[in-house]
Amino acid sequence: MISFNYETEFKINDENSIEIWIEKIISDNGFKVGEINYIFCNDEYLHKLNVEFLQHDTLTDIISFDNSLGKLISGDIFISVERVEDNAKDFEVSFEEELHRVMIHGVLHYMGFKDKSESEKKAMRIAENTALSSLSI
Repeated sequence: MISFNYETEFKINDENSIEIWIEKIISDNGFKVGEINYIFCNDEYLHKLNVEFLQHDTLTDIISFDNSLGKLISGDIFISVERVEDNAKDFEVSFEEELHRVMIHGVLHYMGFKDKSESEKKAMRIAENTALSSLSI
């Protein structure tokens, strides 16, 4: 089950289509959907989590807490809508494209994709782009 929670005024336009898309990406990669909670918030909210749980005193667009067990994908994905807006401008893409990229990025981490090294970042970007290409809203 995928749920969308809001700690800000922002709301996703078509939760059902997004949920179907995420479930398809998970299934296509040989995994099953457990319980995934998306929490949309602002910079201040996410910064507090970053400091408290990761000891990082920086702004970030996403923090994910992985509760997956084997092939059952579960976790909490916190997304700063403010960071996504700023990043979309910086990367010269639409807000929606950047939001969808960040949303699937968290799920890809749960499926074993990493992004620390250059080769891992490249593989993550390919997986993100593949996922985004299958989204039709």
